[in-house]
Parts: sequence; structure tokens; C-alpha cells
Amino acid sequence: MGGAEVFTREVAKRWVQRGHEVTLFTSEFPGCRREEILEGVNVVRRGGRFSVYLWARRFYRQRFLKEGFDVVVDEINTLPFFMPSLMGNSVKIAALIHQLAREYWFYETPFPVSHLGYRFLEDRWLRQYVDVPTITVSESTRQDLLALGFKRVFVVTEGLSFKPWSRVPKKESFPVTVYVGRLKKAKRPDHAIRAFDIVREKFPRAELWIIGDGSFKDDLKKMAGEGVSFFDDLSNTQRRNLLKKAWVLINPSVREGFGLNVVEANALGTPCVAYDVAGLRDSVKDNETGLLADSGSVGDLASKICSVLEDGSLRLGLSRRALDYSRQFSWSKASEAFLRVLDECHSSVEL
Repeated sequence: MGGAEVFTREVAKRWVQRGHEVTLFTSEFPGCRREEILEGVNVVRRGGRFSVYLWARRFYRQRFLKEGFDVVVDEINTLPFFMPSLMGNSVKIAALIHQLAREYWFYETPFPVSHLGYRFLEDRWLRQYVDVPTITVSESTRQDLLALGFKRVFVVTEGLSFKPWSRVPKKESFPVTVYVGRLKKAKRPDHAIRAFDIVREKFPRAELWIIGDGSFKDDLKKMAGEGVSFFDDLSNTQRRNLLKKAWVLINPSVREGFGLNVVEANALGTPCVAYDVAGLRDSVKDNETGLLADSGSVGDLASKICSVLEDGSLRLGLSRRALDYSRQFSWSKASEAFLRVLDECHSSVEL
């Protein structure tokens, strides 16, 4: 699951624990149950990647409207569900937007869809929500939304699914860099490999561990040189065991909602070197919990990684501060903050 999916799951199940009834409408996948209860959440699945939007509107009219929901959260991952146009004033609605797609269009869609989406579609879609109270996960995305004319945008930070270590754990005896995330073009894992090639010239024993899976994996394997290893299909425990041994996490994404993998690495005493982009400049505190490099500059990314690997005092300081920083994140806090926003909007905004 990506950060948006983790956020939704962790917050929703805690709402159930507080006595609320929660229904999650989402798309189907091969072999899934069309309806089931997961961690107390009623999960309804219909449609595929694009047809899920039509199914959602149909289900709202035919079923959900009759069940009398108090709040509808329209979660937007590029293409919205356009629920405000369907709902009346009797039901409260809020939008949940983790990040804007923006540069993703050029990495994940072909021409001319990429230019159409970047220059026209996304802004046009989102402007239909400017009067809807909106929750996001970083100040970067909040500023993006305000620039589009959104009137009320609230930041609810991510959480952690495990307790941070009490101290920086023992690291691998040789330099280890790690990439954790989906292997897709917009995440730019190829930049991690290219930067590592530069790093290895200075640190011949260094290794790069790539943890994740995705459509870009075969291409990445072809470009990977010595010292690069791939790991997928790992349990959470196995993934965290690798992360805590690493000296530094690399996150070269084109943009993020926040960068949940950064905070998870921090909770294991692993600092991050990332590009200075939306989301990552929120999760990485430059020169405190990690280092930020010029976006798209593989050379600067490699230089920042080398700085962490060669300077033990810098690395230990970043690791300790990263670990301390991670302790402020909690899914319980996130779920409570989300509910407070909904309560505030319900009492002060007439939709």
C-alpha cells in the first residue's frame, strides 16, 4: 500500500474503535470480496481503476443515501469522485487530498494526455472543490491548494504503525543506502541507482538495497550495477529489519504527499537524503533529520549521500534527531485531528 492507502486504513479503523460506523467504497481487484468487514470498517468494492467513479455515484444514489451517512469524505487521488455535485445540503462533505499530481502527469501518462492533465485537467477538476473543507497531510500541498483558490484547508499529519526505537540501532558494518517505495517512474528510483553509481566510486564496499515492486522494476534491474540488490514481497518486520540496518534512506521522488517512508525510516534511526520537492521538504528537516538535494540533480543527490556516509558525526547526529522527530507521529493523533476538523467544519460551515 502507498501512503494514501495506509493513511485511510489507519484513520478509518480508529474511528471505528471510537464507536463510529465507517464504510469505505473502493475499487475491486482479482479475487476480492465485493463486501466485507475489515478491522471494523465496512468495505464495499465495485469497478476498476476508472469505472469505480461511476459505481460510487450509483451506489450513493441507490444505497448510501438511504443509509443516512452523516459525513462523506471524498478522497481524491488525481481524479475526484465529484461527490459535491451529487449531494444536497443534508450531508456534510469533506475532501481528502494527499498531494497534487502535477509533475506525475509527465512521468506516468503519455503525450498529449500528460500536457492536457498538467495544464488543464487537474486544475479544472480541483476547482470544483474550492468551497469544500479539505484535509491534506502537508503544508506543501496546503499551499498548492490555497493557490488554486481553496478556502479552508487543514493539515493532518501522517502517523506511525509501530513504536520508534528507544535509541539508534546498530547499523551494517559497511555503507548501506536504501530505497523504499513503489518502483514507478514518478518516484525516480532510477535516480537512486544513478546516484549510487557515483557514490560507489568513493565507497567501493557500499550497497544499495531497493525495497519495493512496480512496473519500473525490470528497467531498473537492467540499469543496476554491482552492489545493488532488489527486495520485494517482504513482511513489515522484514522490511523494517533492513531499514534499521541502513545508513541512509534515499527518496528521489518528483513530489510526495508527505513521505511516510521517511518517518518510518526515522523511527528506525535512519536519516533520509531526498530531493527538495513538495512533501519531502515537509517530512525531511534539512540538516536536522536528513539532507535535501536539488530536485533532479543526481550529482547533488550523490554528493549529499556521500556527506552522510563519510562523516560519522554528521550521520549519528542526523540519526538521533530523526529518531526524536519520529516520536511525534501517531495514527491515533491523526485520527483525532481528522475528527476535530470534521466537527469544526460541521458546526461552522453550511454546505
